[in-house]
Amino acid sequence: MRARIPLALSVVLVVVPLVIALAGPLISLDVKPGLPYSADGVLGTDGLGRDVLGLLLVGGRTALGMAFGAVLIAYVVGGLIGLVAASTRHRWLDEVLIRPLDVLLPLPSLLVISVVAVGWQASAPAITLAVAMVNVPTVARLVRAAALDAASSPVVEALRMQRESWTTIQLGYIGRAVVGPVAADIGTRITLAVFLVASVNFLGLGLSPTASDWAVSVSRNREGLLLQPWSVLAPALLLVSFTLGFNLLADRLVHQSHRQPVSPT
Repeated sequence: MRARIPLALSVVLVVVPLVIALAGPLISLDVKPGLPYSADGVLGTDGLGRDVLGLLLVGGRTALGMAFGAVLIAYVVGGLIGLVAASTRHRWLDEVLIRPLDVLLPLPSLLVISVVAVGWQASAPAITLAVAMVNVPTVARLVRAAALDAASSPVVEALRMQRESWTTIQLGYIGRAVVGPVAADIGTRITLAVFLVASVNFLGLGLSPTASDWAVSVSRNREGLLLQPWSVLAPALLLVSFTLGFNLLADRLVHQSHRQPVSPT
């Protein structure tokens, strides 16, 4: 029972904001604007007189959608670079693929994302691509390190002698070697992406100040915290719930991957 409680708690913390983000836009709330920071409605109104509950239902699309999109792009690009770098027989190709990424590693992530967001007029695609860009170097290095042993194993040499396709070797054999580390990393990387997206929006460098995004709502309504606490606490609790729950799940996955014995192929 002691082991089940943290898992159940983690799942609930993740599922609640995720369901709101996915199903919320499908729920239509026809609420007319009211007075700023009033008690009208279930959770009151925000600083612009808009219903807080209605904003929560549609604000998760950007708050979580941009983070998931950024991680997906980072793994498509960085994962491919890491696999190619690990399996190539040419050292110069490994250097060409990995060394340029080292230039991006020391750069402050939030600074890079802020510059891109401001330069591209703070659009959701721009923020998503910026968050993905700062994650590509670490993803590529993680995948490369996890795939090196498998890529240099006799099994891969045998597959090459059998003239197996590149896709079969990379995804069918080498790709399986990185599943555990990648699965564990995705949990923490999504949490980091949510933090970066929320930080840019909270600082006012991301989406429009009138956007329904959860982080934007926290930033815009923080001055009215004492007048209408739910306009700030509700979106903040959803962000904290999702990141905390995902961290707990990722930590559990890391421990399980360390306990699993490596079976010979």
